[in-house]
Amino acid sequence: MFHKEGQKIILTTLVIVVALFLLLDNLVSIPWLLKLIQITLLVLLILVLQFFRNPKRHTKQNDEHVISPVDGKVVVIEEVFEKEYFNEKRLQVSVFMSPINVHVTRYPISGKVLFSKYHPGKYLVAWHPKASEENERTTIVVENKTYGKVLYRQIAGALAKRIVNYAKEEDNATQGADAGFIKFGSRVDLFLPLDTKIKVELNQKVRGGESIIAEL
Repeated sequence: MFHKEGQKIILTTLVIVVALFLLLDNLVSIPWLLKLIQITLLVLLILVLQFFRNPKRHTKQNDEHVISPVDGKVVVIEEVFEKEYFNEKRLQVSVFMSPINVHVTRYPISGKVLFSKYHPGKYLVAWHPKASEENERTTIVVENKTYGKVLYRQIAGALAKRIVNYAKEEDNATQGADAGFIKFGSRVDLFLPLDTKIKVELNQKVRGGESIIAEL
């Protein structure tokens, strides 16, 4: 299953690969060179398909849990001052996605979308300390009555040139449901209440829609 954000790119890549396969048979007469180019084209197609895959995830919905919005590796767990929305200290958990990870963003909790804002910006590497404040990004806040407010931020990286965000203010969010997409390497930050219990460790690999990041 592939994500809708990749449909045009997948179709375009497929057409180009097929067209080049047909042309190469007439243009390249050296067998080993023809085979090398064909293998390269197939690898390119496989990489594009790999990037836009959208595997089904089995989310166990629980209003006392915050689940990971994305696949990747936990790179930050620290107390910070969140100044865009809360203007107070929060626990930040950041998940870094490499180009080979699934790049679908999923809602970390169910509830109502209170805030959704896009910020144009730079394209620093996603793990840069200032990426959360200076890179292209979107900030979304979801609230439910059990857990309270959770802010998650989609951040573009050095390769990511487009963030897709489906969350709109007043929307009803469903934990684990598709909330957006980030095209190519990037990261997502979560900002949680200070009294939350973090259930992951640094460098731990997590799965979007399934791994529990924190609980009450």
